Amino acid sequence: MKDFSRAELELLFDTTDKLLEMKYREKVALGEGRILGIMFFEPSTRTRLSFESAMASIGGISVGFSETRTTSMEKGESLADTVRVVEANSDVLVLRHPMEGAARFAAEIATKPIISGGAGTEEHPTQAMLDLYTIVKEKKGLDGLNIGIVGDLRFGRTVYSLIYGLAKYDVKIYLVSPPGLKIRQEATHDIGLVPGKSKSVEVTENENLQDIMPELDVLYMTRIQKERFPDEQEYEKVHGSYFIDAEHVKKMKPDAIVMHPLPRVDEIRPDVDQMPQARYFRQMQYGRNVRAALLSLILNP
Repeated sequence: MKDFSRAELELLFDTTDKLLEMKYREKVALGEGRILGIMFFEPSTRTRLSFESAMASIGGISVGFSETRTTSMEKGESLADTVRVVEANSDVLVLRHPMEGAARFAAEIATKPIISGGAGTEEHPTQAMLDLYTIVKEKKGLDGLNIGIVGDLRFGRTVYSLIYGLAKYDVKIYLVSPPGLKIRQEATHDIGLVPGKSKSVEVTENENLQDIMPELDVLYMTRIQKERFPDEQEYEKVHGSYFIDAEHVKKMKPDAIVMHPLPRVDEIRPDVDQMPQARYFRQMQYGRNVRAALLSLILNP
């Protein structure tokens, strides 16, 4: 996300709006006859289906895999060779991988465009794009907002991409996490925790969610990611640290919104789903449109 300027993000959002207004034949012409190569080395429901649906919505098709046991990697094939194989059968590729740097490595190997679908605990840039678009649509803009990001800030890759995106706007970010899940030190220079390093974004670190909820325009909840912990006992210490229910949400501004990259576990209770602030399912639906816009821009430079 650090590679994208605010102007480029706004071009993506404008393109998303235009796609929604296009007639069917105009829309499918953007990707007709083109192929998206799917390389998912980690489990995924929303991201994979969203990309496949997005490609279909602009007239293209998708090929690839969503688990390695169906590929030649089970026979010892390298990541580099797997990328070359999928590239030979695709026009653009999307890669999800458990290791940091995998998308950058694939981009060095491939001659066709690579989209990161999430890499380790590093980043998930297209999730941040749809998150930012959700806020723009639901709050009519980003500048001037108070945004709380809650939960696993150490291992949550969606968190880093979102913060890097928000840093391009005039916002105040409240980071809320247990002490052991605070944002990683190497990221602090990029998000304004170091004085003088950011001109627009103000960042504070907090441990008490209830104290700041009345101040928030956007509450972005995340789950504690059990699969990222090297020690299950450490996970158990922080599991369930933060959750919200309907009573908590009633303390928020009437026009505040609650978001979540999903999947959720128990950090948002089901009674929040029917409240007017709940936007996480609409947020998920925006994902297809934003990714369709991204693919159309890549395929039609």
